[in-house]
Parts: sequence; C-alpha cells; structure tokens
Amino acid sequence: MRGSFLLEDAGEGEELPGFDIDAPELPEEIDKKAFRSGGYPYNKRMKRKRYDEELLDLQIELLKLQRWVEREGKRLVIVFEGRDAAGKDGCIKRILAHLNPRHARQVALSKPTDAERGQWYFQRYVAELPTAGDMLIFNRSWYNRAGVEPVMGYCTEEQYHRFMEAVPQFEAGLVHDGIILIKLWLSVGREMQLKRFHARRHDVLKRWKLTDNDVRGLALFDAYTAARDRMFARTDTSFAPWLVVRSNDKRRARLNAIRAILHGIQYDGKDPEVADAPDPKIVGRGPDFFATA
Repeated sequence: MRGSFLLEDAGEGEELPGFDIDAPELPEEIDKKAFRSGGYPYNKRMKRKRYDEELLDLQIELLKLQRWVEREGKRLVIVFEGRDAAGKDGCIKRILAHLNPRHARQVALSKPTDAERGQWYFQRYVAELPTAGDMLIFNRSWYNRAGVEPVMGYCTEEQYHRFMEAVPQFEAGLVHDGIILIKLWLSVGREMQLKRFHARRHDVLKRWKLTDNDVRGLALFDAYTAARDRMFARTDTSFAPWLVVRSNDKRRARLNAIRAILHGIQYDGKDPEVADAPDPKIVGRGPDFFATA
C-alpha cells in the first residue's frame, strides 16, 4: 500500500510537504522537525557511551528484581502500549535481554481467531497471565480495543463502550488478586513517527515491521490522538495508572522505561542510585504528559 498525503502540524497549523513513504528520500522539512516533534524536551540524542553504561547498571537491577519476584512468588505484568513506531520492541528487548527466560517473557498476540472473537474479550489475555514467580510483558494488550480497533473500524461502538466500562473493573481485579501491574505508554512526535516509518519501508531487514495498517494509520494521527485521550480519561486510575514515556530518543526512552518499572517496586538489594526516579522530562503522568503523548 502506498502512502502519499498532506500533513498538518496540529501545534502550528503549518502545512508540511506531501509525504510519500515509497519515495527514496525523506522530505527535509520532516527530517528537520523530527527529533523535537511533539514537544520533545531535548535537542540531541543521548551519547552512546553514557547510554551503554547506564543500561548495564539498570539491567543488573532488573536481575535483582527478577530474583525477588521468583523468591517472593510475586506476579509482575508490564503493559507496553503507545504510538506506532514509538519503540516498544526495542524497550522490551533491553528489559528481557539478560533475564531468565523461564520466568520472564513477552506476549505479542496476533489478531483474534474466529473462536477468540466469540469469547469474552479479555479471555485470551487472561490465559497468558503469569504464575507465581514470573514476569510477563504484554507487547500491546487488551488496549487494542481502545485504540486501533475503533479507529480502524474493527469493533462496533457497543463493543468499544462495553470495553471502556469494563477495563477499570478488570484491572482492579488483577491488582486485588496480587498482580503488580505497570502500564507504560510510549509516545512519539508526528514527524519522528514519519521518519521511522520511512526508514522501515527502505530497510529490507525492518520492512516486516511496517504493515498496511501502519501506512493507513499515518493519515489518522488525529483520530488516534482522540482515542488516546478517551483511553487516558477512562483508564488512568489510582490502582493502575498510566505512565507516559516520551520516546523520540530511543536511548532515553529505554533507560527511563526501565527506571519507571524499577523505581515503583521495593525489591531486595535495590540500589536507589541506579533505580532512581525516571527523568521527569521523559516520564510522567497527568494532563501535561497525556496531552503530548
């Protein structure tokens, strides 16, 4: 599927050049705006050496967390959601890189089968929940019904509203049963999203990541924004809050997503200087962060 259309910058009302994802060169105007798009607070990418050093220390802390989860029989569920091309796969890869795969895994479910479509909506996700001592990462989750499904017309209005009413009750049940639930939303600016999609289209090793739905979604940025706003309004709760991770710089996003996970859990042997609070410019909760997510 080809993707060629005019874009409007929602912040300034400025018309950007026509974007054709199949064109060999990314438009210069999009490239120039990409890194700071969506109100990103930094001007430059984090230095590689510093990133590698901090990542290693944080991955050691993740191992401590995993040992604590196993020893105490805890159940940890981390939900990764966000804009397309926001870097969810890369974050998850760095989290799981050195963990024991017998007790830490990710789940990335494909579209439901005919049988699953006839089930309770949450049923196939419940089947994946961890047992005592295990960690699970959902690479996209039940929140498909809050974003891609209504925007793309894959569910009815009734199904959508029923889901939105049920989510707080469903998550309250998980938390009440003892599951540690962490929900992360990775945001990316519009121009940065275009830049990453363009790179995927022209990289033979990454082209599989770009689906027809992704290309269709490029022209639906504002519709996804509206769906995101409705989702935050209904599902950001005291027992299962949303944390937004600004992800124009993948290095900062990965480090601060890990910090967001570690900082909120009191596990044995925790080094507070490493597992400190995430950068408040990168990770946050509330209207200011939700508005730029």
